[in-house]
Amino acid sequence: MQDREVKELVEEELQYQPAIDSADIGVRVEAGIVHLDGYVPTYSQRYAVEGAVKRVKGVRGLVDDLEVRTAGEQYGDEAIARRVANLVEWDVMLPKDTIKVKVENGVVTLSGEVEWAYQRASAESGVRRLPGVRQLINAIQIKPQVHATDIRDRIEKALKRQADIEADRVLVTVEGGRVKLSGKVRAWYEREVIEKAAWSAPGVTAVEDHLTVAV
Repeated sequence: MQDREVKELVEEELQYQPAIDSADIGVRVEAGIVHLDGYVPTYSQRYAVEGAVKRVKGVRGLVDDLEVRTAGEQYGDEAIARRVANLVEWDVMLPKDTIKVKVENGVVTLSGEVEWAYQRASAESGVRRLPGVRQLINAIQIKPQVHATDIRDRIEKALKRQADIEADRVLVTVEGGRVKLSGKVRAWYEREVIEKAAWSAPGVTAVEDHLTVAV
């Protein structure tokens, strides 16, 4: 697919999504790699833009240089930190007193240790929606629970259950709780499906995605 066609599809997808204001978003494409610049009003919208781009056919990679420019009411770091801390405390998915919060110039950093990847993801998804957040760094660690062989077997079985994934084209290697994914997929969205399958296995502490999109 030509870069011009990919650019048109990306722009159409951004305009199609009701949660995205694409008026101030610039799109250019080089060799299937989408470059975004400009600005959006919230971090959650920036996240939505990334998700929309990754779903588009022909996209092989993404460089996101979008800025978050909060319109209207401004939020100081202390107010953002208080909101994040309350959100973490009220989240029934998270064990108490395990997540630490740091905010600097609107950039939120989460740290600490949990037992499951879904808990790490739960903390992140809540913070994304808070007003005033310009960027989110999720440094929460996951405690290793099972052996590497068990992790690899669980991931491989999960991939085989996915109807849209050609599991034989994906190589899974595990060292400790760190998973490395390599091989080829047919579209960008398949990378996310495979990543989620890897994160869902108990004992996974990190996922390195070296998958490439077949041209």
